[in-house]
Amino acid sequence: MSDRKPLPTQDREAPAPAGAPAAGPVRIASRALFGDASLVLIEHEGETYSLRRTRLGKLILTK
Repeated sequence: MSDRKPLPTQDREAPAPAGAPAAGPVRIASRALFGDASLVLIEHEGETYSLRRTRLGKLILTK
């Protein structure tokens, strides 16, 4: 059993506009991405990646 507290869904309101200097990482709870699903498809620079949640709670990202 873990004593970790759930993370907030987002630490910042919105990402910085294109060309603006990065202010730091954006934290998003995996629950906000997955909901009840175990697979999320992510489009990045014309490619599709799969982010999968395992039964043990690990995350696997594949192209």
